[in-house]
Amino acid sequence: MRCTTFGRTTGLRVSELALGTANFGTMWGGGANRDEARRILGLFTEAGGNMIDTADNYQIGQSEQILGELIGSDRDRYVLTTKFSLGPGRLDVLGTGNSRKNIRRSVEGSLKRLRTDHIDLYWAHLPDDVTPTEEILAALDDLVRAGKILHIGLSNFPAWRVSRAVTLAELRGRSPVVAVQFEYSLAERSADRELLPMAEALGLGAALWSPLGGGLLTGKYRESRRGRLSDWDGRAVRTEDGDHRTRIVDTVLAVAAESGLTPAQVSVAWLRSRAAPCPTALVPVIGPRSAEQLETYLSVLDVSLDDAALTRLDEVSAVPLGQPHELVANTLDAVRGGRSGRLAGPAVPVA
Repeated sequence: MRCTTFGRTTGLRVSELALGTANFGTMWGGGANRDEARRILGLFTEAGGNMIDTADNYQIGQSEQILGELIGSDRDRYVLTTKFSLGPGRLDVLGTGNSRKNIRRSVEGSLKRLRTDHIDLYWAHLPDDVTPTEEILAALDDLVRAGKILHIGLSNFPAWRVSRAVTLAELRGRSPVVAVQFEYSLAERSADRELLPMAEALGLGAALWSPLGGGLLTGKYRESRRGRLSDWDGRAVRTEDGDHRTRIVDTVLAVAAESGLTPAQVSVAWLRSRAAPCPTALVPVIGPRSAEQLETYLSVLDVSLDDAALTRLDEVSAVPLGQPHELVANTLDAVRGGRSGRLAGPAVPVA
């Protein structure tokens, strides 16, 4: 597995696939027990993977606990990332969210469960829409200066809040926001509107979760509900809720049949093709529940789709960009004095 620096603002070296561990544990009613988690981690490591993504609420804290046990003395072989906001236990007003108080409490809990003295990349899992960005940045900057975390990331935040956070950190001399995390797959491409262009322009690393749409893109939900639809009560799962997604699944299945691949291989191969030309680092976060599922993901490292297949998948999954993007596209030549075809643009998108 190849490695890349995670964006243009840090020298942090990460593998081209990240191992998501929301399935490490069984507290949610479905997932991998410790023995299966050990096999998954071993296969991922043998393949050259080093980036591991977890969160304090995954499997009610069990994911972090299992990871801490399995990694042990090999801690420095991995880029260990985790998240705060939702908490590992009973939901309460002080034990969740992004306040300085909860960030401080959350990091101590994660460090204890992970059996480590530092976290390589610490994510705010979700905005709580009450904590100011300045407070989040100040609290995380304190943790960087204390050596408890090395880098800061924002997960599932809208582009305008990420952009503000990046700017505030620059202007006030705080530890920078280096990465974002959001859902992205053939089944969910709304990040094409703002999040992806923002990450590219600002040089942020991007971790892309749910590359199979929670299982939708495998086609398995056309035959049964086994998977996240049943184990996770439908959370973080895309469904065929309209003609658009039905056409996407139809096309994935057709390309798979024509190419001799599985639908999962087709879907991840398309995602990797999107990551290859990106000026920043796009890292799919794979979340296998078994070693067998991980082997399917890893097999994609040797798979490439031809241009015709990629074009079909691009076109069927595209989402309307809306305004102002459509207006800009239609007036770009005029804005450039009618010489758009002869005006060379920058190698990296402007911010």
